[in-house]
Amino acid sequence: MAVVVIWGLNFVVMKVGMRGLSPMMLGALRFALAAFPLILFVRMPRLPWQWIAAYGLVQGLGQFGLLFTALKFGMPAGMASLVIQTQAFFTLLLAAPVLHESARRHHWVGLCVAALGLAIIAGGRGDGPGQMMMLGFVLTLGAAFMWAVSNMIVRLASRKAPGYDPFAFIAWSSAAPVLPFLLLAILIDGWEPVVGMITGMGWGEALSVIYLAVLATLLAYTLWTQLLTRHAAAKVAPFSLLVPVVGLWAASMAFGERLQPLQWAGAACVLCGLVINQVGGRWLRSR
Repeated sequence: MAVVVIWGLNFVVMKVGMRGLSPMMLGALRFALAAFPLILFVRMPRLPWQWIAAYGLVQGLGQFGLLFTALKFGMPAGMASLVIQTQAFFTLLLAAPVLHESARRHHWVGLCVAALGLAIIAGGRGDGPGQMMMLGFVLTLGAAFMWAVSNMIVRLASRKAPGYDPFAFIAWSSAAPVLPFLLLAILIDGWEPVVGMITGMGWGEALSVIYLAVLATLLAYTLWTQLLTRHAAAKVAPFSLLVPVVGLWAASMAFGERLQPLQWAGAACVLCGLVINQVGGRWLRSR
C-alpha cells in the first residue's frame, strides 16, 4: 500500500517537475540522484552486471523515458496513472512464455473485473479515451510494456541469484540510464538549454526530482522488487491497479481534474478485482 500511494502521487509530481525540465533531463536528474553518491557506499548486488544494466535501461530509460515524454505531450496525469496499469496485463501475458508461470482462472477473472473498473474510470472522465492525444496514449502504453518487461527481468534475476539485496539492485541499476538520458537531452534539447535547465531549476523542480529519486525510485522500487522476488508475478502485479485510484484523486486535487460518480464505481471494481485475484483461489478450493 505504501508503494501504491507513492506511485499514485508520482504522476502529479512528474507534471510539476516538467514545468521547468524536459522529459530527458527529468529522467537524467532523477536516476542520477537515485544512484549517486549511494553506489559509492552500497556494495554491488551479487548479480551479473548484465541483469543490473538491463533492468536500469528497460525500467529507467524505457519506461520513464516514454512516460515523461507522454506527459510532456499533454497526457493528463490522472489518465496516465490509469493507462500505465496495463502493465499488469502485459506481465501476465509475458509470465507464461518467459517465466513459465501460468496464471490461474481466478487471476484472469480478477484482472477482467479490474479492467472493467479501469474502463469505467476512463469513460467517466470529461476528457475520456476518445479525447486523449493518440501519441500520448501510445507512449504511455509503451511505458506499461517496458514496466512489464522489467518485472520479467526481476523475476529471472531472482532465479539466477536468489537472495540478492533489492535496495542495492535499485541503486546500482539507477546508474545505467543516466548517461543515455543526458545524451538524449543534449541531442533533443541542445547543450545550452540543458545547462539553463540545471542552473535555473526552481524549488518545484528540485523537490520533484528528490521525490522521484528517493521515494518513487529507491524506496518504492526496492519494495516492489522485494515483492517480485518473493511472490509470483501474477500475484504482485495486480496491486498496481490501485495506483490510478490514488492518481486520479491526486490529479483532481492538484489540477482540478474532478472525480465523477462513475470513477468511484470504477475504483470499486478495481478493488473487487484485486480481492478476486488474491483470495479467489482459496474460495475455489473451499468449494
